[in-house]
Amino acid sequence: MKRENKEELVVLVDENDKQIGTELKSKVHHKDTPLHRAFSLFLFNEDGKILTTQRSEEKITWPNVWSNSLCGHPSPEESREEAIERRLEEELGCGIKNLKKVSDYRYRFERGGIVENEICPVYVGEINGDLVVNPKEVQAWGWFNWEDFMDELRLDEVDKWSEWSKEEVILVDKFIKA
Repeated sequence: MKRENKEELVVLVDENDKQIGTELKSKVHHKDTPLHRAFSLFLFNEDGKILTTQRSEEKITWPNVWSNSLCGHPSPEESREEAIERRLEEELGCGIKNLKKVSDYRYRFERGGIVENEICPVYVGEINGDLVVNPKEVQAWGWFNWEDFMDELRLDEVDKWSEWSKEEVILVDKFIKA
C-alpha cells in the first residue's frame, strides 16, 4: 500500500488497545509518550536465520541501537499486518510470507530522555525477496542463528540491543518451540 508523502500519524490507545485519538509521529515520542499502537517483527530467511537491524542514527527513538528485524506503527486506516507489509517495503525493500502473530505484548521503556510506550503485538515471518535497505531507517543489519541471537541478547551488558527485543525474543522462542 503506497501512501502520499504526508507525515505519519500514530494511533493513540487505552490499555485495551481501543483507539482514543491520533498524533503526528514526530510529536508523539518524548519524555511523556502516550500509549500508542505498534508492531514488532522477527523476520527469518529460508535457512531459519533471524534478520537483525541497527537503527539509523537519524531515528528519534533508540538511534544506533540494534534490534529485531522491524518495528513500526500502523496508521489509523490500516491493520498491523498491512503496516508490516508497508514498513518492510519502506525500510528493507522486501516482502513477507507466512506472517503469523506470536503474542500480544505491551511495554514502556526509557532511554536518553525518550519514552517508548506501546501496545506492540509480536509477529514472525519469512523474507520474500532481496533486501534493499533504506539507510535513513537502518544503518546496518545481519543474520543470526536463532540460538546465537538469544545468547547475544542475554549477554548484552552495554545496552547494544533494544529492551523490547530482549523481552520479545522470549515470546518468539516459546512460539517456535511450541
